Amino acid sequence: MKNINLAIVGATGMVGRTFLKILEERDFPYENLYLFASERSAGKKLICKGTEYTVEALTEKSFDRDIDIALFSAGGEISLKFSPIAAENGVVVVDNSSAFRMDPNVPLVVPEVNPKAIKEHNGIIANPNCSTIQAMVALKPIHEKYGIKRIVFSTYQSVSGSGVKGVSDLEEGLKGNVQNKAYPHPIANNCIPHIDVFMDNGYTKEEMKMINETHKILEDDSIKITATAVRVPVYYAHSESINIELKKSFEMDDIFKIYASAEGVKLVDDVSKNLYPLATMAENTNEVYIGRIRRDFSVEHGLNMWVVADNIRKGAATNTVQIAERLLETFQH
Repeated sequence: MKNINLAIVGATGMVGRTFLKILEERDFPYENLYLFASERSAGKKLICKGTEYTVEALTEKSFDRDIDIALFSAGGEISLKFSPIAAENGVVVVDNSSAFRMDPNVPLVVPEVNPKAIKEHNGIIANPNCSTIQAMVALKPIHEKYGIKRIVFSTYQSVSGSGVKGVSDLEEGLKGNVQNKAYPHPIANNCIPHIDVFMDNGYTKEEMKMINETHKILEDDSIKITATAVRVPVYYAHSESINIELKKSFEMDDIFKIYASAEGVKLVDDVSKNLYPLATMAENTNEVYIGRIRRDFSVEHGLNMWVVADNIRKGAATNTVQIAERLLETFQH
């Protein structure tokens, strides 16, 4: 397998810097690495695998050179403009924004869930929403065995999901300096049931992303889904209460066995020792933590679980790099 040439767009942002950490941790094989960001970030120095790289300003000519894969995390507008330019130059883009997620010609991929979709790309692959990714890792194994009839998502999402402004709002708020750079209300000591903009149907865009992306990734529009997304005063890692109605009867022992061996999952469920997934446990790790698994007696074939993952890693950067790792197989001599 040849070493490929890799680019990162949005290299100086929170996710972009995490790309570099994960490429190093996983020893991703590249020959050349190109870092792009806005003009104001051009000239900054970043290190990956012990080598210092200079950040370049992203332009329409950035992809005129020999680049095989580009990891994008610079927002939807940048992705909409530059991803097609990159693709036209033979680059495969793995995009972390919402720009192409619901495009029927763009695969939406969680490698543990639908890796075969990667091969269907036409130059662009979309990385799902952070809260969707961890939910899909949790739901796919039981959907395969029992089928899912209905899902109720309730998410408790960390401020890092809003980038540096969200982290700053919480840091300053906890010091008593209330600022609302990222949110319409103070986030310190608060829970805000409002992530992204409100739609005409009363749901937020974040809630609708979870609904629509779940249907696309699981390739099953018949699943009935509702969602409530809440921003909470936690720095890293999103927590989710997921209530599922399955199509078939199940034994609890079998559910635990499925999760004990599921790819990308850490089963943490021993209530006798107060063991269950926590945001602090998931922070700075790449797995999806699942626990508090119990039968929902209010419906036939009902199941409850608590799912936690680092939103900057598995919810963004790690998932993107995992997709790129699968792409490597297509770049053989």
